Amino acid sequence: MEKTVLGRTGLQVTKLSYGAMEIRGPRVWSGRPVADEEAERILNEVLDAGINFIDTSYDYGRSEELIGKFLSHRRESFYLATKCGCTLVDRGDHDETPHVWTRDNLLHNIETSLRRLKTDYVDLLQLHGPTVQQAEEGQLIDVLKEIQASGKVRWIGISSYLPHLSDYIATGAFDTYQVPYSALERAHEHLIDEAAATGAGTIIRGGVGQGEPGAGRGLADRWAHWEAAKLDELLEEGESRTGFMLRFTLTHPNLSTTIVGTKNPEHLRENVRFAAKGKLPADVYAEAKRRLGAVGCAPLTPPLSGTDVPTE
Repeated sequence: MEKTVLGRTGLQVTKLSYGAMEIRGPRVWSGRPVADEEAERILNEVLDAGINFIDTSYDYGRSEELIGKFLSHRRESFYLATKCGCTLVDRGDHDETPHVWTRDNLLHNIETSLRRLKTDYVDLLQLHGPTVQQAEEGQLIDVLKEIQASGKVRWIGISSYLPHLSDYIATGAFDTYQVPYSALERAHEHLIDEAAATGAGTIIRGGVGQGEPGAGRGLADRWAHWEAAKLDELLEEGESRTGFMLRFTLTHPNLSTTIVGTKNPEHLRENVRFAAKGKLPADVYAEAKRRLGAVGCAPLTPPLSGTDVPTE
Protein backbone atom coordinates (compact mmCIF):
# COMPACT_ATOMS: atom_id res chain seq x y z
CA MET A 1 0.00 0.00 0.00
CA GLU A 2 1.57 3.28 -1.13
CA LYS A 3 2.24 5.78 1.65
CA THR A 4 2.88 9.50 1.78
CA VAL A 5 3.60 12.08 4.46
CA LEU A 6 0.53 13.75 5.96
CA GLY A 7 1.94 17.26 5.75
CA ARG A 8 3.70 18.71 8.77
CA THR A 9 2.43 15.91 11.00
CA GLY A 10 5.16 13.72 9.56
CA LEU A 11 2.83 10.73 9.76
CA GLN A 12 3.43 8.18 6.99
CA VAL A 13 -0.13 7.40 5.95
CA THR A 14 -1.47 5.13 3.25
CA LYS A 15 -2.88 7.06 0.30
CA LEU A 16 -6.02 4.95 0.57
CA SER A 17 -7.53 5.24 4.03
CA TYR A 18 -10.76 4.14 5.63
CA GLY A 19 -13.77 6.31 6.40
CA ALA A 20 -15.76 4.72 9.20
CA MET A 21 -19.06 6.53 8.62
CA GLU A 22 -20.41 3.42 6.88
CA ILE A 23 -20.46 1.55 10.20
CA ARG A 24 -22.54 4.25 11.92
CA GLY A 25 -25.66 2.08 12.09
CA PRO A 26 -29.26 3.04 11.27
CA ARG A 27 -29.91 5.76 13.85
CA VAL A 28 -27.84 8.47 12.12
CA TRP A 29 -28.51 9.87 8.63
CA SER A 30 -30.52 6.80 7.52
CA GLY A 31 -27.52 4.52 7.83
CA ARG A 32 -27.75 0.81 7.23
CA PRO A 33 -27.86 -1.70 10.09
CA VAL A 34 -24.45 -3.04 11.06
CA ALA A 35 -23.97 -6.16 13.14
CA ASP A 36 -20.97 -6.43 15.45
CA GLU A 37 -19.70 -9.33 13.36
CA GLU A 38 -19.81 -7.20 10.21
CA ALA A 39 -17.93 -4.35 11.89
CA GLU A 40 -15.31 -6.67 13.35
CA ARG A 41 -14.69 -8.24 9.96
CA ILE A 42 -14.43 -5.05 7.91
CA LEU A 43 -12.32 -3.15 10.43
CA ASN A 44 -9.79 -5.94 10.74
CA GLU A 45 -9.72 -6.46 6.98
CA VAL A 46 -8.91 -2.76 6.62
CA LEU A 47 -5.79 -3.18 8.73
CA ASP A 48 -4.94 -6.55 7.21
CA ALA A 49 -4.98 -4.88 3.78
CA GLY A 50 -2.27 -2.50 4.95
CA ILE A 51 -4.42 0.62 5.39
CA ASN A 52 -3.11 2.58 8.37
CA PHE A 53 -5.36 5.66 8.67
CA ILE A 54 -8.97 5.53 9.92
CA ASP A 55 -11.26 8.55 10.06
CA THR A 56 -14.39 8.73 12.21
CA SER A 57 -16.40 11.29 14.19
CA TYR A 58 -18.21 11.79 17.47
CA ASP A 59 -21.51 11.91 15.56
CA TYR A 60 -20.98 8.84 13.37
CA GLY A 61 -23.42 6.73 15.37
CA ARG A 62 -21.75 3.51 16.56
CA SER A 63 -18.56 4.08 14.60
CA GLU A 64 -16.25 5.10 17.45
CA GLU A 65 -17.66 2.43 19.74
CA LEU A 66 -17.07 -0.30 17.16
CA ILE A 67 -13.53 0.84 16.40
CA GLY A 68 -12.74 0.74 20.09
CA LYS A 69 -14.34 -2.65 20.55
CA PHE A 70 -12.63 -4.38 17.65
CA LEU A 71 -9.39 -2.48 16.98
CA SER A 72 -8.17 -1.19 20.35
CA HIS A 73 -5.91 -4.25 20.63
CA ARG A 74 -4.28 -3.18 17.34
CA ARG A 75 -3.98 0.52 18.24
CA GLU A 76 -0.29 0.72 17.31
CA SER A 77 -1.08 -0.48 13.78
CA PHE A 78 -2.97 2.60 12.61
CA TYR A 79 -3.45 6.33 12.93
CA LEU A 80 -6.79 7.46 14.26
CA ALA A 81 -8.66 10.65 13.38
CA THR A 82 -11.96 11.85 14.77
CA LYS A 83 -14.01 15.06 14.72
CA CYS A 84 -15.57 17.38 17.28
CA GLY A 85 -18.18 20.09 17.67
CA CYS A 86 -20.89 17.45 17.41
CA THR A 87 -23.81 16.20 19.48
CA LEU A 88 -26.12 13.20 19.30
CA VAL A 89 -29.72 13.90 20.30
CA ASP A 90 -32.07 10.94 20.82
CA ARG A 91 -35.32 11.44 18.90
CA GLY A 92 -36.75 8.00 19.59
CA ASP A 93 -36.32 6.16 16.31
CA HIS A 94 -33.26 8.17 15.23
CA ASP A 95 -30.51 10.48 16.47
CA GLU A 96 -30.14 14.04 15.29
CA THR A 97 -26.67 15.57 15.05
CA PRO A 98 -26.71 19.33 15.65
CA HIS A 99 -23.38 21.03 16.23
CA VAL A 100 -22.54 23.00 19.36
CA TRP A 101 -19.47 25.20 18.97
CA THR A 102 -18.40 25.75 22.57
CA ARG A 103 -15.31 24.88 24.59
CA ASP A 104 -17.38 22.71 26.91
CA ASN A 105 -18.77 20.66 24.05
CA LEU A 106 -15.37 20.15 22.41
CA LEU A 107 -13.96 18.97 25.74
CA HIS A 108 -16.94 16.66 26.17
CA ASN A 109 -16.44 15.34 22.64
CA ILE A 110 -12.80 14.36 23.10
CA GLU A 111 -13.38 12.71 26.48
CA THR A 112 -16.32 10.72 25.13
CA SER A 113 -14.49 9.79 21.93
CA LEU A 114 -11.45 8.52 23.83
CA ARG A 115 -13.68 6.40 26.04
CA ARG A 116 -15.55 4.92 23.08
CA LEU A 117 -12.36 4.36 21.09
CA LYS A 118 -10.63 2.77 24.10
CA THR A 119 -7.48 4.80 23.65
CA ASP A 120 -5.57 7.48 25.53
CA TYR A 121 -5.11 9.73 22.49
CA VAL A 122 -6.13 10.31 18.91
CA ASP A 123 -3.60 11.22 16.26
CA LEU A 124 -5.82 13.88 14.74
CA LEU A 125 -8.78 15.88 16.08
CA GLN A 126 -10.72 17.86 13.47
CA LEU A 127 -13.37 20.54 13.75
CA HIS A 128 -16.45 19.16 11.98
CA GLY A 129 -17.46 21.91 9.57
CA PRO A 130 -17.99 25.15 11.50
CA THR A 131 -18.42 28.45 9.70
CA VAL A 132 -15.61 30.95 10.14
CA GLN A 133 -17.89 33.05 12.35
CA GLN A 134 -18.65 30.06 14.58
CA ALA A 135 -14.96 29.24 14.90
CA GLU A 136 -14.13 32.81 15.85
CA GLU A 137 -16.99 33.22 18.32
CA GLY A 138 -16.17 29.93 20.06
CA GLN A 139 -12.38 30.49 19.88
CA LEU A 140 -12.28 26.96 18.56
CA ILE A 141 -8.68 26.97 17.37
CA ASP A 142 -7.56 27.92 20.88
CA VAL A 143 -9.68 25.10 22.31
CA LEU A 144 -8.12 22.59 19.91
CA LYS A 145 -4.66 23.75 20.96
CA GLU A 146 -5.67 23.42 24.61
CA ILE A 147 -6.74 19.81 23.99
CA GLN A 148 -3.54 19.18 22.05
CA ALA A 149 -1.45 20.51 24.94
CA SER A 150 -3.14 17.97 27.23
CA GLY A 151 -1.64 15.11 25.21
CA LYS A 152 -5.01 13.69 24.22
CA VAL A 153 -4.53 14.81 20.63
CA ARG A 154 -1.31 14.81 18.60
CA TRP A 155 -2.38 17.05 15.72
CA ILE A 156 -5.28 19.36 14.92
CA GLY A 157 -7.27 19.76 11.70
CA ILE A 158 -10.55 20.81 10.20
CA SER A 159 -13.11 19.29 7.87
CA SER A 160 -14.41 22.17 5.78
CA TYR A 161 -15.58 23.39 2.37
CA LEU A 162 -16.26 26.56 0.37
CA PRO A 163 -16.79 29.38 1.16
CA HIS A 164 -15.08 28.88 4.53
CA LEU A 165 -12.12 26.76 3.52
CA SER A 166 -10.09 29.57 1.93
CA ASP A 167 -10.18 31.60 5.15
CA TYR A 168 -9.18 28.60 7.23
CA ILE A 169 -6.24 27.86 4.95
CA ALA A 170 -5.12 31.47 5.29
CA THR A 171 -4.85 31.11 9.07
CA GLY A 172 -2.17 28.44 8.76
CA ALA A 173 -3.48 27.13 12.09
CA PHE A 174 -4.36 23.59 11.07
CA ASP A 175 -2.10 20.61 10.51
CA THR A 176 -4.59 18.99 8.13
CA TYR A 177 -7.55 19.97 5.99
CA GLN A 178 -10.28 17.50 5.07
CA VAL A 179 -11.88 18.48 1.77
CA PRO A 180 -14.68 17.06 -0.44
CA TYR A 181 -13.30 16.17 -3.87
CA SER A 182 -13.67 13.74 -6.74
CA ALA A 183 -13.77 13.75 -10.53
CA LEU A 184 -17.44 14.65 -10.24
CA GLU A 185 -17.00 17.26 -7.48
CA ARG A 186 -14.06 19.44 -8.51
CA ALA A 187 -14.97 22.74 -6.85
CA HIS A 188 -12.15 22.45 -4.29
CA GLU A 189 -9.50 21.11 -6.67
CA HIS A 190 -7.12 24.07 -6.42
CA LEU A 191 -7.80 24.65 -2.74
CA ILE A 192 -6.15 21.29 -2.12
CA ASP A 193 -3.01 22.82 -3.64
CA GLU A 194 -3.34 25.90 -1.46
CA ALA A 195 -3.75 23.83 1.69
CA ALA A 196 -0.69 21.73 0.85
CA ALA A 197 1.33 24.90 0.19
CA THR A 198 0.95 25.82 3.88
CA GLY A 199 2.64 22.56 4.83
CA ALA A 200 -0.60 20.94 5.92
CA GLY A 201 -1.75 17.44 5.09
CA THR A 202 -4.75 17.04 2.78
CA ILE A 203 -7.42 14.44 3.47
CA ILE A 204 -9.94 13.91 0.68
CA ARG A 205 -13.46 12.73 1.41
CA GLY A 206 -15.99 11.62 -1.22
CA GLY A 207 -13.16 10.52 -3.51
CA VAL A 208 -15.25 7.90 -5.33
CA GLY A 209 -18.35 10.09 -5.63
CA GLN A 210 -20.02 8.14 -2.79
CA GLY A 211 -20.87 5.35 -5.26
CA GLU A 212 -23.22 5.34 -8.20
CA PRO A 213 -26.89 6.18 -7.57
CA GLY A 214 -28.75 3.05 -6.53
CA ALA A 215 -25.57 1.32 -5.41
CA GLY A 216 -24.27 4.03 -3.09
CA ARG A 217 -25.08 7.50 -1.78
CA GLY A 218 -23.94 9.34 -4.91
CA LEU A 219 -26.20 12.06 -6.30
CA ALA A 220 -27.77 11.49 -9.72
CA ASP A 221 -27.07 15.04 -10.91
CA ARG A 222 -23.41 14.70 -9.97
CA TRP A 223 -23.06 11.38 -11.76
CA ALA A 224 -24.72 12.94 -14.81
CA HIS A 225 -21.35 14.63 -15.40
CA TRP A 226 -19.85 11.17 -15.90
CA GLU A 227 -22.29 10.38 -18.67
CA ALA A 228 -22.02 13.79 -20.29
CA ALA A 229 -18.21 13.61 -20.32
CA LYS A 230 -18.29 10.05 -21.74
CA LEU A 231 -15.74 8.90 -19.20
CA ASP A 232 -16.56 5.24 -19.88
CA GLU A 233 -14.42 5.67 -23.00
CA LEU A 234 -11.36 6.27 -20.79
CA LEU A 235 -11.69 3.13 -18.66
CA GLU A 236 -8.98 0.52 -18.93
CA GLU A 237 -10.04 -3.03 -19.65
CA GLY A 238 -11.55 -4.47 -16.49
CA GLU A 239 -11.65 -1.10 -14.74
CA SER A 240 -14.87 -0.11 -12.99
CA ARG A 241 -16.21 3.40 -12.72
CA THR A 242 -15.40 3.35 -9.01
CA GLY A 243 -11.87 2.23 -9.77
CA PHE A 244 -11.36 5.07 -12.23
CA MET A 245 -12.84 7.58 -9.79
CA LEU A 246 -10.49 6.41 -7.04
CA ARG A 247 -7.44 6.61 -9.30
CA PHE A 248 -8.49 10.08 -10.50
CA THR A 249 -8.58 11.27 -6.89
CA LEU A 250 -5.27 9.59 -6.07
CA THR A 251 -3.68 11.34 -9.06
CA HIS A 252 -4.16 14.80 -7.57
CA PRO A 253 -0.56 15.90 -7.00
CA ASN A 254 -1.20 17.37 -3.55
CA LEU A 255 -3.37 14.64 -2.05
CA SER A 256 -2.08 13.07 1.14
CA THR A 257 -4.81 10.46 1.57
CA THR A 258 -8.40 9.78 0.58
CA ILE A 259 -10.87 8.23 3.00
CA VAL A 260 -13.19 5.69 1.38
CA GLY A 261 -15.85 3.97 3.43
CA THR A 262 -17.62 0.65 3.07
CA LYS A 263 -18.90 -2.17 5.23
CA ASN A 264 -18.63 -4.63 2.33
CA PRO A 265 -15.35 -6.62 2.28
CA GLU A 266 -15.62 -7.14 -1.47
CA HIS A 267 -15.84 -3.39 -2.05
CA LEU A 268 -12.85 -2.88 0.24
CA ARG A 269 -10.80 -5.39 -1.74
CA GLU A 270 -11.77 -3.70 -4.99
CA ASN A 271 -10.72 -0.33 -3.60
CA VAL A 272 -7.38 -1.76 -2.52
CA ARG A 273 -6.86 -3.39 -5.90
CA PHE A 274 -7.46 -0.20 -7.87
CA ALA A 275 -5.47 1.92 -5.43
CA ALA A 276 -2.56 -0.45 -5.99
CA LYS A 277 -2.66 0.46 -9.70
CA GLY A 278 -1.74 3.96 -8.67
CA LYS A 279 -2.23 7.20 -10.54
CA LEU A 280 -3.93 7.51 -13.89
CA PRO A 281 -1.58 7.98 -16.85
CA ALA A 282 -0.93 11.70 -17.33
CA ASP A 283 -2.66 11.80 -20.72
CA VAL A 284 -5.77 10.05 -19.38
CA TYR A 285 -5.91 12.35 -16.37
CA ALA A 286 -5.59 15.44 -18.53
CA GLU A 287 -8.25 14.19 -20.96
CA ALA A 288 -10.66 13.36 -18.14
CA LYS A 289 -10.26 16.85 -16.71
CA ARG A 290 -10.72 18.41 -20.15
CA ARG A 291 -13.91 16.46 -20.78
CA LEU A 292 -15.30 17.20 -17.34
CA GLY A 293 -14.53 20.88 -17.70
CA ALA A 294 -16.32 20.95 -21.05
CA VAL A 295 -19.54 19.75 -19.38
CA GLY A 296 -19.36 22.21 -16.52
CA CYS A 297 -17.58 20.09 -13.91
CA ALA A 298 -14.58 22.27 -13.12
CA PRO A 299 -12.77 23.91 -10.19
CA LEU A 300 -14.38 27.07 -8.82
CA THR A 301 -11.15 28.79 -7.81
CA PRO A 302 -8.07 29.81 -9.80
CA PRO A 303 -5.04 27.52 -9.63
CA LEU A 304 -2.27 28.29 -7.17
CA SER A 305 0.34 28.10 -9.90
CA GLY A 306 0.65 26.75 -13.41
CA THR A 307 -0.75 23.37 -14.33
CA ASP A 308 -1.52 20.55 -11.95
CA VAL A 309 -1.34 17.79 -14.54
CA PRO A 310 1.17 15.29 -13.16
CA THR A 311 4.34 14.53 -15.08
CA GLU A 312 4.43 10.85 -14.21
